[in-house]
Amino acid sequence: MLKKMQRIKQIDPFIILTLFVLAAISIVAISSATYTSDPSFVQKQMLWYSIGFLCMIGVLLFDYKILLQGRFLYILYGFGILLLLIVMIPGVGIKVNGAQQWIGIGSLTFQPSELMKLIFILILAKILSVKKGAPWSDLKTLGKIIAFFAIPFLIIVLQPDLGTAMILMAITASMLLVGGLNWKWFAGGIAVVAIAAGTVIILYTTHSPLLHLILQPHQIQRIQIFLDPASDPTGAGYQSTQAKIAIGSGMLKGKGFHHGTQAQGNWIPEPYNDFIFAVIGEEFGFIGASVLMCAYLFLLYRLIQIAMRASHPFGVYLTSGIVGMFVFQIYQNIGMTLGLMPITGIPLPFISYGGTSLVTQMMAIGFALNVGMRSRNELMFDTFVA
Repeated sequence: MLKKMQRIKQIDPFIILTLFVLAAISIVAISSATYTSDPSFVQKQMLWYSIGFLCMIGVLLFDYKILLQGRFLYILYGFGILLLLIVMIPGVGIKVNGAQQWIGIGSLTFQPSELMKLIFILILAKILSVKKGAPWSDLKTLGKIIAFFAIPFLIIVLQPDLGTAMILMAITASMLLVGGLNWKWFAGGIAVVAIAAGTVIILYTTHSPLLHLILQPHQIQRIQIFLDPASDPTGAGYQSTQAKIAIGSGMLKGKGFHHGTQAQGNWIPEPYNDFIFAVIGEEFGFIGASVLMCAYLFLLYRLIQIAMRASHPFGVYLTSGIVGMFVFQIYQNIGMTLGLMPITGIPLPFISYGGTSLVTQMMAIGFALNVGMRSRNELMFDTFVA
């Protein structure tokens, strides 16, 4: 009992506080985004946050290192792949905005790729933690890493959902960097991505028919809008144009709660989801957006601190993968809203409306807190015994 009480006291209170701050920002932003359309989204988001906190608490109840025992994580990985394949079945998976990545369960929808991100972090952390030395020094281990990455990556690309596929790449890169990846390998990976992106841009600018074999029509439109936002301001470029108008019009202090012209006029598509940062920028201005960014930076700082203090390699890799996931999602979502990145269907962590995504993110925080509370307690206990 004493040991359990010590562990509870080691839960990082600043992360919990930051989650409540992000939850408050999310509720306020969704209220503004849906004030003139469907206010019920606020109650739904509060429900999902409640479920998310319960799941986070559930993750804290067991020692995360138990997952290293047996083949549980491999079974969980197989279950995640099965769900991804079920989504691809015609008539079962639900297609939205050109991507078939949801499964309908009554009146609710479930997105397996969101859960797969967390499963992938767990399985990759296990592979890296049980390997002594650099993972690329052993071809067997390297092959296992590539295989466990390639299977979900290819399935998600075929859905097609390039946004989530890129998140898997970011997760892999962050965990390998923590594992001691040589900078030459990292630079080589960036070069490959740059060459691939450059090839796509060249194919687009030369109007090559090969582009249609590589990408879907809606993905080609997103490239068009990214390269030339003014080419179709009322069509494919509508989202990007309206988002930037909203953020720019917010200026320093914003227009005020429920007083955003673009938000309340329903000019911003998906204002409660992918483009919720535009609502925050319009109604709360640069100051409101800065508060959100500071909350993110503080949360990431505390997560990095947990990774650095972890007493077991599994905890180090697990937390590092979670940090990599959040960093990329935050950068990509805000970047696409500002026109700095191509538009993808990546939600803004803890802020955008969502069930599967929000619950998965809360579970990820639960795993990070699990690592932190047990690592600190073990170190304190070992010191006391010594």
